[in-house]
Amino acid sequence: MDVMERIKQQVEENPVVIFMKGTPQFPQCGFSSRAAEALKACGEQFAYVNVLADMEIFENLPRFADWPTFPQLYVNGELVGGCDITLELFQKGELQKMVKDAVTAGSNAG
Repeated sequence: MDVMERIKQQVEENPVVIFMKGTPQFPQCGFSSRAAEALKACGEQFAYVNVLADMEIFENLPRFADWPTFPQLYVNGELVGGCDITLELFQKGELQKMVKDAVTAGSNAG
């Protein structure tokens, strides 16, 4: 499976997925850390991909959704954005609703 197919599969199979440097438990950059903390604070399960552990994804993800930086948050198969957008949505209370709705819809779809 080519790298763009693998990225597409991760985005489509997980209601909420963050492509980040490191893991939510051990983030490897401040932006990834802050975005993952906001996601954790939503109280729902989410998937993550450590782009540092997969150089193919690291090199190709920016062109998948034409977004040049990490982290990248996808909800319901759509790019939400990076750290700043994730934090802004969280502070407004919108991220919590988006994540909860996506996880609920995802569990009902199965």
